[in-house]
Amino acid sequence: MMRWIVTIAVSLFAGFAGAALFALTGLSDMQTRSYLLANPEVLPEAMEVLQTRDTAARIAPVRAELETPFPGMVLGNPAGTITLVEFTDYACTYCRQSLPDVTSLIAANPDLKVVIREYPILTEHSADAARMALAAAQQGRFAQFHDAMFAAGQVTPATIEAAATSAGVNLAMARQAIESGRFESHLQNTMFLAQNLGISGTPAWIVGDRALDGAVGLDALGRAVADAREAG
Repeated sequence: MMRWIVTIAVSLFAGFAGAALFALTGLSDMQTRSYLLANPEVLPEAMEVLQTRDTAARIAPVRAELETPFPGMVLGNPAGTITLVEFTDYACTYCRQSLPDVTSLIAANPDLKVVIREYPILTEHSADAARMALAAAQQGRFAQFHDAMFAAGQVTPATIEAAATSAGVNLAMARQAIESGRFESHLQNTMFLAQNLGISGTPAWIVGDRALDGAVGLDALGRAVADAREAG
């Protein structure tokens, strides 16, 4: 009976996830209940630890697949020992805002490999831009297209073609590759990875055992990279 009383008390502070966490600990005596009621601030900390463990558990089985880029879709050091994975959409304003942060992060971390995963979920033409990015990568022009497409500001058939032209992409070869359907399995796999990791928006970042959502800024990304390096 006491276990259920304490579980209910925890759920009032932290919701059912917090109650589940508490129930798993096996602590159900009155002293623990009194401590939690007197120190509710420990519950968010416990929830953060639980979330961190859950994220790490989700990442571990798919890490090799997650960190293996489509050939050519890497920024920074392709042989880097620290890998940052970014899920991105060219129609995403926050992805565009994060571009200088990624550039600065690469400049400050020579051992950093940034794996870009196209996650086209925002507009009807997002997938078209993602396919062109893959075609550009196939031609060794990904970084150029990546920058040009974000600089365009909008994702339309015209801006996609203009960005590809600006990046030096052979459009005839790119269209042939896209029409062959050779990029669909990669895009579908990225969707699958995102769903398994609980990623529903862009930008999203995976580095080490951590996941970050949104335009978190250079400082947050830098700390995450440093933590991954320290963890080895």
